[in-house]
Amino acid sequence: MSQARNHRNHGGDHSPTRLSRFGHRVAGPLLPLLPVLIVFVVVLVDLVGGAGMIWLPLLAAGPALAATTNGPRGVLCVGLLAAALGVTLGARDGAPGHALTAVLAALIAVTLASALAGELRTRRERVLAAVRSVAEAAQHALLRPVPATVGPFEVAVRYSAAAAEARIGGDLYALVPTPYGVRLIVGDVRGKGLPAVGTAALVLGVFREAAYDEPDLLAVVDRIERSLARNLGADDFVTAVVAGHPRPGELEVVNCGHAPPLLIGASGTVTAVEATHPAPPLGLRALTDQTPSLQVLPFADGDQLLLYTDGVIEARDRDREFYPLVEGLARHLSDEPARTLDAIHEELLAHVGGRLHDDAALLLIRKPAVTSPADTGPAVTSPAVPGPGLPQQVLSGGLLGDQAV
Repeated sequence: MSQARNHRNHGGDHSPTRLSRFGHRVAGPLLPLLPVLIVFVVVLVDLVGGAGMIWLPLLAAGPALAATTNGPRGVLCVGLLAAALGVTLGARDGAPGHALTAVLAALIAVTLASALAGELRTRRERVLAAVRSVAEAAQHALLRPVPATVGPFEVAVRYSAAAAEARIGGDLYALVPTPYGVRLIVGDVRGKGLPAVGTAALVLGVFREAAYDEPDLLAVVDRIERSLARNLGADDFVTAVVAGHPRPGELEVVNCGHAPPLLIGASGTVTAVEATHPAPPLGLRALTDQTPSLQVLPFADGDQLLLYTDGVIEARDRDREFYPLVEGLARHLSDEPARTLDAIHEELLAHVGGRLHDDAALLLIRKPAVTSPADTGPAVTSPAVPGPGLPQQVLSGGLLGDQAV
């Protein structure tokens, strides 16, 4: 798979933005010239109207607006231009000396104040750019890019943080190849902001370590639970779904108070995988006698599994209607997980009017059929060969081969 596709599958909000790489607002090429245009409009009105000193104080709007679009030098240039034109028009209209002096003093004062404001804005933008660059580094460390293929699966991820222009939030996901097959997690931390990010980092760190060490998927969940019990507050918790692919044709799923995954059959049927024995969210097991249970699902060639957070299904439109994920998935389902999630993500943003009010994560895996060289001869029916009408694809570009045991 190309690097471009791998980057697209990383997740994150890929909707068009007006931000550059480090967060500077990308202005149109004519925007910095707007203050100059305003100055000339005032001059034109004065020339046409011939009203003397009435319009000249409006020249101060030029340097004042320049503080929002230009640096200090640009503000000073606009201010000097406004002052020169103001003096010229005042002399042309025969304005009294004291009135012209007052207008000129006001223009100078506004220009100096605007230049200072422009300098402070520029400094804040530099600090913000540095902070955002650190946030991007934190994103790649916490929510690592997911390749287009991992083990036997085709994979796609979409992630959107609710905080304005943020890159990370309280939702989490990870997918790792292990000696016991590919394992993955999607979760949602209670709360928002930096505390939620810290908890997400804790969960992901424990999961990546335990997923590689523990043969039993329930033991992985227990490791996360013990770590959260030591580090979370009394009111904090994490809902999560942990899944694994221990052997061909099967998926193991452990649901800890999370929204049910959606299992999509090769025929296109969508089924919600409800927990057979409901378990509390991670971090709250000590408050109940319920413990997580392991569900084993059939997962054949062409099947897909969608994991998501409640920011998706609880997204509301203007009429306070929830986003219908199952219907949206049925509309946009394809044999390419990335294309499916692209369409769902765009529809989700359109549903809420362009901005989510909660973090939202989507992770979709698909088990394609693998065609072996022996299949180039006469057709041979076997469980590894899809039936008529089903796509056949050869995996490429993954991290590892099928490690299921």
